Amino acid sequence: ILNCKKWFLKYLFFKICIFVGTFSYMKIEKLIPDNDTFSEDDHFSTNASTPLRKDAFKLSDDEKIVLIQEHFKYILDTLGMDLNDDSISGTPLRVAKMYVKELFGGLHPDKKPKASIFKNSYKYGEMLVEKNITLYSTCEHHFLPIVGKAHVAYISNGSVVGLSKINRIVDYYAKRPQVQERLTLQIVQELQKVLNTKDVACVIDAKHLCVNSRGVSDISSSTVTSEFGGSFKKEDKKLEFLDYIKLDTDFNE
Repeated sequence: ILNCKKWFLKYLFFKICIFVGTFSYMKIEKLIPDNDTFSEDDHFSTNASTPLRKDAFKLSDDEKIVLIQEHFKYILDTLGMDLNDDSISGTPLRVAKMYVKELFGGLHPDKKPKASIFKNSYKYGEMLVEKNITLYSTCEHHFLPIVGKAHVAYISNGSVVGLSKINRIVDYYAKRPQVQERLTLQIVQELQKVLNTKDVACVIDAKHLCVNSRGVSDISSSTVTSEFGGSFKKEDKKLEFLDYIKLDTDFNE
């Protein structure tokens, strides 16, 4: 009888261990995305608006820097980095300032460039193309750089915009966590609103370090996106714009 009791207690303990282990695994499993329903390279984008919460600007920039600094400090500590090292001790603050003031400065509507609009008094009726605009952004899926060129064109509807403002609009929408498709749309839609015309087009050719430096690690590929509005949807206008992009305009030689 004593041996039966011992055997039963061992069996009961074994079953409890299995139950606790299974329950713990199920809790952890819920935190891990199902690979059948979500791939790390899937792109989710419902519209051309940057996904921001309603309280996104409740905190000041300085308050955000303090919080991000602490969170990044925790990331480094979790990775096993020695935060007392002279080279690393200031990194959390540097990263926090860079995120808020530089890389993601375009999130704040107060930093949106004011477009200088002028009347098209000289009656210029052809397309205006601003090409090879240097573009730096950040992939919102892996928080790695997107580096490339933007080419923008419009046909005046009675108004013209200061040339530098096109570059500033590109830079404003690039300075936030982005996907290239949304960035292309945002540039076109903003210029359509500013110029009061649908005749705006944009092509972006960029390298994504989330593709080049990780995952498939393809260092030679680039991504091209385009958006053609108004008369740029017509084949002749579209081809004219694309031909201008091909022009060799390297003035450094």
